[in-house]
Amino acid sequence: MDELIDRHRRACDGFSAIVGQAEGRWNRPSPCTEWDARGVVEHVIGFHDVLLLRPMGTKPTRPKDDPATRWSITVPAIFSTLADASDGYLTGDAGIPDVDIRRLLPMLTTDVLVHTWDVARAVGVEAVLDADLCERSLALVLANEAGLHASDMFGPPLPVPDDADAQTKLLALLGRDPDGTR
Repeated sequence: MDELIDRHRRACDGFSAIVGQAEGRWNRPSPCTEWDARGVVEHVIGFHDVLLLRPMGTKPTRPKDDPATRWSITVPAIFSTLADASDGYLTGDAGIPDVDIRRLLPMLTTDVLVHTWDVARAVGVEAVLDADLCERSLALVLANEAGLHASDMFGPPLPVPDDADAQTKLLALLGRDPDGTR
């Protein structure tokens, strides 16, 4: 469990670093065609809210109009909640089934990792993603590729050279143009 939580923390730290550079550029379009930079941050917050925080009864109080502060308040809530998952499960409020963190957290980590790149592209900063997290996320996406693409949440995969690094392969597999030329 500690390794999964550590990986998620590294992804969240990378996301925080990019979000911290976005001030004044929240309305710029992102590679996620339906969202600007603010929308991507709100999606990452919302994913954690719906899949992790609310089922565990955690509701951070956040300002409405400051994405960076909203995220910075969300991060400690995430890891405070995860601290109770030593056996790999979190027990939800009455009527909420247990959350299997071993299954949920790798997906959330991949979401944060990829959206780090999306926010970086939107606000015009470079994002070199954690190579180990990219390798792990790429393996997760490849193992679930059919289901992910059937969800219509991603664009079609883009071709990349066979010798491309894991970050490039991961982004292209999820319909993102890693080099911005297409």
